[in-house]
Amino acid sequence: MMLNVEIPYPPLLRRPDYPAIPRAREALKTHIDELTKLGVLRKVGHNEELEVQTPVIITCHTDKSRMVGDFRALNTYTIPERYPILRIHETLTQLSKRKIYHFHGFP
Repeated sequence: MMLNVEIPYPPLLRRPDYPAIPRAREALKTHIDELTKLGVLRKVGHNEELEVQTPVIITCHTDKSRMVGDFRALNTYTIPERYPILRIHETLTQLSKRKIYHFHGFP
């Protein structure tokens, strides 16, 4: 997924961490280790400047947890897509008036 964001980033995009309970810290470490292993996240050096830093929280359920990022500050600087996805109701209404359909699928 690609997003367009205005550069340079304003200082608002460097937000502090949220406080977490010990159980959530353990789950957060597990999620971060897994995402680092998959290449989604990377470790940042102590002298490397961060462009975007957003806080995360852990939502704990009965036996599993989920990491959720708070990207509200980043969303305010995201440039909306020029051609948004059409509404499904309008598309189906237009298709219902057609007599010939053609689908070209790519393998």
